[in-house]
Amino acid sequence: MKKGYMTQTALSNKVGWSESSGRRWIRLFKQFIPSYKEGKNRYYNNKSFQVLLIIKQMSEKGFSSTEILKIFQSKGVPTSLDDLPVFNDTGLNGHLNNQITIIPSQKELVIPLLSVIRDKKPYTTTMINNGVAEYFKLTDEQRSITSPDSKEFIFSQRMRQARFSLKKQEYIEEVSKYTYQITDDGLQLLNDSFEEIEEEIEELEHVIDPFEVIEDKVEEIEEDLINDLIDHLKQAHWRRLETIVIELLTAMGYGDGEVTEKTNDGGLDGIIKEDKLGLDNIYVQAKRWENTVGRPDVMSFSGALDAKGARKGIFITTSTFTSGAREYVDRLESKKIILIDGKRLARLMIENNIGVSIKKKFVVKEVDFSYFEGE
Repeated sequence: MKKGYMTQTALSNKVGWSESSGRRWIRLFKQFIPSYKEGKNRYYNNKSFQVLLIIKQMSEKGFSSTEILKIFQSKGVPTSLDDLPVFNDTGLNGHLNNQITIIPSQKELVIPLLSVIRDKKPYTTTMINNGVAEYFKLTDEQRSITSPDSKEFIFSQRMRQARFSLKKQEYIEEVSKYTYQITDDGLQLLNDSFEEIEEEIEELEHVIDPFEVIEDKVEEIEEDLINDLIDHLKQAHWRRLETIVIELLTAMGYGDGEVTEKTNDGGLDGIIKEDKLGLDNIYVQAKRWENTVGRPDVMSFSGALDAKGARKGIFITTSTFTSGAREYVDRLESKKIILIDGKRLARLMIENNIGVSIKKKFVVKEVDFSYFEGE
């Protein structure tokens, strides 16, 4: 082992994780964590520690592994939480410290939530959320902040977590679908001393919604599947990769596809005929690469399209594209070129059942309140 390097177990311990937790996170983010391999073992340095520490801090802030990956892939690895952008419906909107921390934590939401419904009347989730937002004087913009790759607002997500923990500890009860009412225990909590309230809120923080756990585990499983698919695509014969790509695009409904003959393909690997007569074609290039694909490679593909008089092209790689390559295709006016990197290719394969099969299905059910209504 080189001087200044450490084992995976030592790295996990240094960050503050168990060996198993560290192994899982290192596997998910292996493309961003510097390392070197010696025999069958892999070793890490202080830069590896800094990256993994950022990942741990982001996880503790409520970001899922998928959300962290999205940020790393689009913006690179932040050097600190101060450099971490927050995404919302309109794109970047400030930074973590002056945006996301304005939104109350689950711990801070508990007592205001109970206070809003302390009259023992039933309240819908919308009524409760509005009441708590008004208590904290949150603006519509602050309530609309979302995490990367998430459809749910952070405020709504934290409110849902607070409701679940209060329901689990029987401080509130769900009297009908999305409608809650405070219990006698909930009223008693509001009347307890400050120390007793603080102690109980600490306990509530340890109540975990199993549905949240399932969602996180599903994300982890899918991320592992994506990485496995990319590894298999990189190991596949180049001709097989072209066939897979054409099969995928055909399954997505773009038209009838075919792999080109290598002796006369002009640098193009496949054609998708959008109509039966071939009046409008999409040309495809698929590259099984390890290195990042840069602007010159995409420009060469663009030139091959020009030689065919084509206006549409799809460049697919098992690796990634540089920002220069993406900027180049964004500025094109006479033709449209779509860039698909390894991650996106794997996700599309999963969505369209190419190269994957269903291992097991899980169904989560809930109470149908309407079933119990009436005499």
